[in-house]
Parts: sequence; structure tokens; C-alpha cells
Amino acid sequence: MKKEEQVLRGFRDVLKKLVLLNKVKMEDSLKGYKPSEVHCIDYIGRHVDPNVAKLAESFYMTTGAISKITTKLIKKGIIESYQKPDNKKEIYFRLTEQGKVIYKIHEELHKEFQERDKAVFEQVTEEQFDSMLRFVEKYSKHLDAEIKKQGVDIGRNKFE
Repeated sequence: MKKEEQVLRGFRDVLKKLVLLNKVKMEDSLKGYKPSEVHCIDYIGRHVDPNVAKLAESFYMTTGAISKITTKLIKKGIIESYQKPDNKKEIYFRLTEQGKVIYKIHEELHKEFQERDKAVFEQVTEEQFDSMLRFVEKYSKHLDAEIKKQGVDIGRNKFE
């Protein structure tokens, strides 16, 4: 097996294991919320003036799919929409008090997962981190170029 294939299989395997390990805890702690809703809450909590377009771009989803998610979150009382006085066309989102609670739970879970995995990351040197980060950035840029070259509609592909 080529090293390229080993690296990609390794990435997939690590991601699958990470999702498997985190999924049970996330589902227990965030009952009633789909992963896409939780990610949306997290994005809104972390960014200034998030809107449908920014969310769609970030999650590689259509604006229609994001609109459905944000509508559900508004109905659940997790987020609210607002407009700026100088721009009545654009609609933005912010967390409600209830949304901030969900955001905090999600944030605490991620801290717990980081603590669980700390033993591995403490063994990685700065040079190793830098090398891995360079590779991930280079590969990501390559995939961006391929997406553009092939005209792939990233909004049609859901990555949740």
C-alpha cells in the first residue's frame, strides 16, 4: 500500500473513531438536538454577525438547508434573528439565553474530549505539529482547487 493511501486511510480511521467516541456523550448531553443544529449553535456562538450565507459556506451546505436548520432553532428558542439598522436586507443570528446554555455544554464536552486525548498530544513536538499543519493546509488547498476545477457544488454535499 502506498504511503499516500496509508495516510488517507489513517485520517478516515481516526475520524471514524473520534466520531464514535464522542457521539454517545454528545447525544446524551445534547438530547433533542441534531449534530447539524449543534454545529450551527457553535458557529453562531463563535462568530460576529453570522448569517445564512456564512453558515452555508462554513458547513458546505446549501443556503436552503441552513435556512431550515436556523428556522428550527428559532422555533426551539435557541437562536434569534436580527437586522442591523444600516442594513435591513441582511438577517443575522445570535444565541438566546437558552442557546448559550447549549453552546456552553458543547464547549465543555470539547474540553473533556481534549483532556481525554491530552496524553497523545503532549508527546507531539512543535516540529511535528508544524509539519502536520503544513500538510493539512497544503492538502486542503489542493482539494479546494479540485473542487473549483471540477465545478463541484459544495452546497449539495452535507458534511455533518
